Amino acid sequence: MTLRVPRAGGDPVLTLPRRVSLSEGRAFAEAQAEWLRRATSRQIVAQPVDAGVLLPVEGRPMRVTPFPIRGARIEGNSLLIPGNRPAAPVIQAFLRHLALQRLHSACDGFAADLGREYRAITLRDTRSRWGSCTSDGRLMFSWRLAMAPPGVLTYVAAHEVAHLAHMDHSPRFWAQVEALMPGHKPYRDWLRRHGNELLAWQFRD
Repeated sequence: MTLRVPRAGGDPVLTLPRRVSLSEGRAFAEAQAEWLRRATSRQIVAQPVDAGVLLPVEGRPMRVTPFPIRGARIEGNSLLIPGNRPAAPVIQAFLRHLALQRLHSACDGFAADLGREYRAITLRDTRSRWGSCTSDGRLMFSWRLAMAPPGVLTYVAAHEVAHLAHMDHSPRFWAQVEALMPGHKPYRDWLRRHGNELLAWQFRD
């Protein structure tokens, strides 16, 4: 039996094996009442993306500002968006493009340092992981990394590229991450502490 509280909000999820009855599952959940209370208190309230909000872009709060332009761009502390289009899809596309640019640059450099090649980079809006690496060298990342400080995105890139050499989380793997990005631990810790804040942003109209 497992009990999970989504980091970005939502109801707790209880998963039961087939042989376990619903009453047993309910008793298990009730026994975890204190843990549930603490876990739900740490959830971040969902924040819709719209004009006027302060949205993090590469770790900096940007005021989303409608403007008579054709495409989104940053000017000073503002994220300018076309005033005649819905904000959320425009901003999501902007962040995806930014993430892909930054990740390609970081992964290319780390792969060259490692002496390995990756096959492709894809972006998704994942809930449980910030990146992954398949056995055939395909790298996947969350485009929400574009909202995190640049060092955090770079760390996740180093982490996944290191998997090209070590498909595990052994001491050798972590030594490889450190070799690719010395001093990576503060960025790893930032993601653990603040990752749920990135997941809380809702890109829906």
